[in-house]
Amino acid sequence: MLSGRLGLDKARIPHGDRHGLLWLDRGRLEVESGCLRFVTAGGGELAAGDYQIPHQGVSIVLLGPGSSVTHDALRLLARHGCGLAAIGEGAVRVYTAPPLMPDSSAAARAQVTLWADRETRMEVARAMYAMRFDEIVRTRDIEVLRGREGARIKESYRLAAERYGVPWRGRDYDRAAPDSADLANQAINHAATTMTAAASVAVASIGAIPQLGFVHEDSGQSFVLDIADLYRHDITLDIAFGAAKEAMTKPESVDRLVRRRAARLFRRKSVIPSMIDRIKTLLRLSGSDGGENSHDDGRETG
Repeated sequence: MLSGRLGLDKARIPHGDRHGLLWLDRGRLEVESGCLRFVTAGGGELAAGDYQIPHQGVSIVLLGPGSSVTHDALRLLARHGCGLAAIGEGAVRVYTAPPLMPDSSAAARAQVTLWADRETRMEVARAMYAMRFDEIVRTRDIEVLRGREGARIKESYRLAAERYGVPWRGRDYDRAAPDSADLANQAINHAATTMTAAASVAVASIGAIPQLGFVHEDSGQSFVLDIADLYRHDITLDIAFGAAKEAMTKPESVDRLVRRRAARLFRRKSVIPSMIDRIKTLLRLSGSDGGENSHDDGRETG
């Protein structure tokens, strides 16, 4: 049995222990004698071995590349309310996230209550802006807030390009032909996708409602996009422009470089645990600390 908090040894298995996130890759998740086990030959985050998984103390299993899962394992996870999401390397993609069926509806109820009232919905939107830019905007007009956000992001693009020495002629994105954009814009598109995947995991983990956003409105993933945007001006741009810089000298696709860099930064900066803490703060759930202690604001510059 694995030792440590929630039955997990952090030196052996990457795990956001406060939130019950368990990362597994390159192995087989199965059931033996009524116990959930993960068998791996190594090559990923885990050394080769046969690990017993304490699923009753885990909220969600994040199953990475090179892994398989048996029907019995899915049945056992469902019986004990433990979710499973198939993810890309380092959670830079999320391919499936079955309903988590959390024991408490507190997050969903809090979100609906705040979203349903125009005044509190605007308060949450302003809190999101303050988290991103350390500035409190007093406006009660969401369009004004979006305009301020757009201006700040435009400047963030310019500064990030300057910091990494990447040519920048402004944001240019054609949804019909995404590969027609220049290197930096392609990298931003790919980086935004990785951050959306991480936010999907965070929103699903806490049992919040993806469709009810406070800044975004039309998308079925509006709240996911809200949370992803909390990291857009710093981590997303560090991923994008850092990968674009690498792509200028390496014979690899910018998409692959973005994924690799994102996986590294997600783990080093505890992005998903930070997202979960910030969701708790925004939804005014008790016991939240805002995630400020778990979020590394340092930037990777190489």
